[in-house]
Amino acid sequence: MEFKEYEKAIARYHNNMTLMSLPLNSWSFYTSFFGKIRNSVGDTSLLETIVAQNKWKTTWSFNEQLQDDTVIVVTDANLKIVFASKNIIEMNGYVPEEVIGNSPKMFQGKLTNDKISREISIAVKEQKPFDKVIINYCKDGSIYKCHIKGYPVFNTKGKLTNFIAFEKIAA
Repeated sequence: MEFKEYEKAIARYHNNMTLMSLPLNSWSFYTSFFGKIRNSVGDTSLLETIVAQNKWKTTWSFNEQLQDDTVIVVTDANLKIVFASKNIIEMNGYVPEEVIGNSPKMFQGKLTNDKISREISIAVKEQKPFDKVIINYCKDGSIYKCHIKGYPVFNTKGKLTNFIAFEKIAA
């Protein structure tokens, strides 16, 4: 008898409920958020592979950087790009496959400040970190100010293996 009343109360409750559906624009928001998370996880996995293969002495929290819309670019010791995070497309229109194998100079042009470019080159030659804002070029030829924090990366034996740059559009 007690269960019968309980079941009736539950049935009344469910019958009085209205179905709440999500508006279609929330699907779009979720899809873009899910895509960003998926790319971030994939990029983090690729970066961890580079770290392991090159036996980096230092590591960074790549997932946090990528969640903060930071673009990560890794070059080999000869300054050829070996990795670019997927979110680079939002910064300059290039997809990672288009920049891999190239020099980061591919983003520079006639409005790029030569003095800042030289300062970066000197830091790279001296294997020192740098923090600069430079004018770079998008794939479509438009310009943007890029805040770059670059670091030399050494392996556990102290040998230079890579350079890593954390890049954001500067205000």
